[in-house]
Amino acid sequence: MRITVAGLGVSGVPAARALAGLGATVTVVNGSDGERQRAEAAELEALGVTVRLGDGDTLPEGTELVVTTPGWKPTSPLFRAAEQAGVPVWGDVELAWRLRRPDAPPWLAVTGTNGKTTTVRMLAAILEAEGLRTAAVGNIGVPLVDVVLSDEPYDVLAVELSSYQLHWAPSVRPHSATVLNLAPDHLDWHGSMAAYAADKGRIYEGNTVACVYNAADGVTEDLVRRADVEEGCRAIGFTLGTPGPSQLGVVEGILVDRAFVANRQQQAQELAEVADITPAAPHNIANALAAAALARAFGVRPTAVRDGLRAFHPDAHRIQHIADIGGVAYVDDSKATNTHAAEASLAAYEHIVWIAGGLAKGATFDELVRKSAARLRGVVLIGADRALIREALARHAPDVPVADLDRTDTGAMPEAVREAARLAEPGDTVLLAPACASMDMFVNYTKRGDAFADAVRELTAPDH
Repeated sequence: MRITVAGLGVSGVPAARALAGLGATVTVVNGSDGERQRAEAAELEALGVTVRLGDGDTLPEGTELVVTTPGWKPTSPLFRAAEQAGVPVWGDVELAWRLRRPDAPPWLAVTGTNGKTTTVRMLAAILEAEGLRTAAVGNIGVPLVDVVLSDEPYDVLAVELSSYQLHWAPSVRPHSATVLNLAPDHLDWHGSMAAYAADKGRIYEGNTVACVYNAADGVTEDLVRRADVEEGCRAIGFTLGTPGPSQLGVVEGILVDRAFVANRQQQAQELAEVADITPAAPHNIANALAAAALARAFGVRPTAVRDGLRAFHPDAHRIQHIADIGGVAYVDDSKATNTHAAEASLAAYEHIVWIAGGLAKGATFDELVRKSAARLRGVVLIGADRALIREALARHAPDVPVADLDRTDTGAMPEAVREAARLAEPGDTVLLAPACASMDMFVNYTKRGDAFADAVRELTAPDH
């Protein structure tokens, strides 16, 4: 086939490489033309792939299939041209699904606005504790195309899928799947909240054993109801409260299962303790319950759930404890790049000095501030759109002290941490949960979190 790959990068290069190896005539188109892109192009051209840099709009003549990387918007001129020419468009995940071997391992799939990576890594840890050969793949880790073509004899895959990937993956049919939560995000890409939710809901299509939903988020349950699943597939809820039949939940500090037991009406199976989860913040307990539900759907024993959760440690910048200084805890949740994630982070602590701000991406902050106001000891604002948060604070938390730093340079973080330390009292938590993207000041949320951690460590230096 003559196949056009839209985009280079983490998923485009493996897709082009795999397709060329299978005998396709591959052309890669990419809008940007920089040093990194030229290096990637040189690697592919050595394999016989044609690469066109600086032109991502024109459909190469004779194209029979377009394979797109996740970031390209559905409204891109390339896809309009493909539609007019009757050429199908697949995402990298769709390509991986279609390239699976007959004995391919089943997928346990995870999506949601927040918590995807943590949940997938928790799930992989639980599966490994059961002795299964697995990997955390998809939107994290090794590209799915490389995994499905590898000789590694996996038993099952823990797969993170973004809404971008699901949009272009009409044929994917996981063994079991979950939508962790839904809140407005990436609406500029999807066009509306309804379209965003619909793309997330694709993950339930064709599930064979369990569609796992969040009992506290009715939209996720609605998506299960709308899904076309295999006969016998069950709806399984998770809740931070006492679970009903066909749910997992929490009873007196114990994670319990009333879904995968012989008598769901009367029986509950203990899985683990809340204390086995790091950190034991409410949203992370929810992540653990979702991971446990998917693992149990695959037949994993309760002891493996416990052992896997005990072995799991979250990635950096996800509600990561940095230090205790003068009785004040300093926590990095730079990954909280939207209001939904920040709300979950703020709910984990009783008294908080909050460092927030960055690029709002069209978000509003009234509901976040209103729900969190009682916990706020003080607020330090940074970044381009900090005024939006300041105005919400004035409306819903007028008595909370605010330090508004009129800076968008990377050097603002040490000043922000010093201001937060000044506002904090023993027993408080200084929490970086920006509720905004980082690109106005930092390359990504990782660099922002690193800057926070470095600034916290500076507080302990001898001259402080």
